[in-house]
Amino acid sequence: MTDQMAKQLQTTNDGIVNGIHMETLQGTVTAIAQDPELGACKFRARNTWMGGAHNCTTVTGFYGAKQEIAHKQKFVLHADEPAILAGNDDGANPVEHLLNALASCVTTSMVAHAAVRGIEIKEIESELEGDIDLRGFLGLSDDVPKGFTNIRVNFKVKADVDNMERLKRLTTFSPVLNTLTQGVKVDIQVEVK
Repeated sequence: MTDQMAKQLQTTNDGIVNGIHMETLQGTVTAIAQDPELGACKFRARNTWMGGAHNCTTVTGFYGAKQEIAHKQKFVLHADEPAILAGNDDGANPVEHLLNALASCVTTSMVAHAAVRGIEIKEIESELEGDIDLRGFLGLSDDVPKGFTNIRVNFKVKADVDNMERLKRLTTFSPVLNTLTQGVKVDIQVEVK
């Protein structure tokens, strides 16, 4: 870990805890508490098929705080399948992107909520593994689920040992974790271009 990373993760005199600018976070929390409509967001992604199993998603902005907000840069995410699944391995496959989304969201939730509670975190690493039986995806069995049947997430956190259970509870604030465990309605439309 670089000195700069260590500095971002520790409490500083600038009101930063775990790399989180507390004044900004507290300002957002207060504003949404006073005007709940500020909390309504719409996040978007645009995907284009590149051929074969390769496709590319771009993310440029979102709606939040009652306005359109552009990201400071366009984010480009490639997805493909490994050769064994008829792809060219030009990107992580979609279920690996899902594991990334879960790891990233749970980590961010833990770090931010720990900062608000004054819990200092020095390092976090996680390993994720999910089980899928491809017979469902390939249409070989109607009795086999098409997606993950189990995901295991293992965090290693460098922080006060007395805070480990508290940190585990803070993972429940993750929107991605809640989407996966609680489910979400997804409407799909297919139309002529």
